[in-house]
Amino acid sequence: MESALLVVDGANVVGSRPDGWWRDRLGAAVRLRDRLVPLATAGHPDLPPPVEVVLVVEGAARGVPGTPEVRVVSAPGSGDDAIVDLVRVTPASRRRVVVTADRELRARVVELGAEIRGPRWIDLGR
Repeated sequence: MESALLVVDGANVVGSRPDGWWRDRLGAAVRLRDRLVPLATAGHPDLPPPVEVVLVVEGAARGVPGTPEVRVVSAPGSGDDAIVDLVRVTPASRRRVVVTADRELRARVVELGAEIRGPRWIDLGR
């Protein structure tokens, strides 16, 4: 069985929690990356494993290192454009899920056949 692709809009998900992320955007992105690690092997109630997890970061969060479980993509420009590109190059036969609350991004990736989940979805599976 081919693994699902889970693409996380780092800026949007980090920004959904008022935990002081704006003081340390890089640190906030690292904490998010670490919260995503279990999804790669354990999946989520509505996304069975294995899952290829990709965290897309931009701006001050660029440079967050990946882990064996979470690939980190540092967008050279717009994180939204990088996410759309990831969805576009992934075969439509593969399940593609994007985590974001950004309405414009949601519309762009749904048009390409991706599923959408909101930022809170990440923590609901635990």
